[in-house]
Amino acid sequence: MDWQQFDRGVFLVNVLGVVYNSQTREIIIGRRENDPFLQQLSWSFPGGRPDYHDELEEYLKQQVQIKTNLDIEVNKVLFAKTYPEKREFLSIYYLCSYIQGEAIAGEKFGEVKWVKPSSVQNYFSTSTSLHPKLLEILKKLD
Repeated sequence: MDWQQFDRGVFLVNVLGVVYNSQTREIIIGRRENDPFLQQLSWSFPGGRPDYHDELEEYLKQQVQIKTNLDIEVNKVLFAKTYPEKREFLSIYYLCSYIQGEAIAGEKFGEVKWVKPSSVQNYFSTSTSLHPKLLEILKKLD
């Protein structure tokens, strides 16, 4: 698709889960393997790009289960952003509650890890992969 033909309103939507465990006060992140779109990206939140027929929240629940082995509840939208290097990408971050399951790396993740929200920036490899506003929101979870 030639993105230059559109001046606005056409995005590739990516939904991401900030899965929060209220007992340990940690969030889950995964180390990505061979991402064809953002190769410099290492750690990220679980999620993906839904089909047109998918409900965003249901798709996110499925992707978190596939990628981390965790059952979650999707609560609300936390943050949304586009990327300077890929303006057609729109990521929507949802706050999710951990329900149950043992964290195990699944599809497209080589490793998963529970981390304190305030330390998440130590894992993300690019300045655009963790927006400062999102980091401020995450720090309030600590």
